Amino acid sequence: MAHERHFDTAIRHGTLTPDRKYGGVMRFEERTVGKVFIVKVLESRIAAEGTARFKADIIEFVNQGHRTLVLDLSDVTFIDSSGLGALIASLKVLGDDGELALCGARETVSNMFKLTRMNKVFRMFNNPEEAAAALA
Repeated sequence: MAHERHFDTAIRHGTLTPDRKYGGVMRFEERTVGKVFIVKVLESRIAAEGTARFKADIIEFVNQGHRTLVLDLSDVTFIDSSGLGALIASLKVLGDDGELALCGARETVSNMFKLTRMNKVFRMFNNPEEAAAALA
């Protein structure tokens, strides 16, 4: 099921105005496989203009009790340093008793992880099923 994560009152009541506090609406598709919570990012960019919203949404997932997360990046074609920072912040919120893995990264996104050596920080998988099996 696709969800638009937001907390702005206007958005909750059906209008599609952006969230002024966090800089827009991030769309996700969420599902659970066993104990693994899989979140597919339905945006093409994780960049400066949306990272506050992105980070807040991931932290909310963690606060809801999801401690083993897989982020499916297969629709993401661009991530910048702000997006990488939001992922690191999410990892810190999980702490030692949680896990965040990534899957489905396209070549351009995967290259950014390799260039910044973030592929050494995050476990990266080809698809959600592979990631869920490894984290189960």
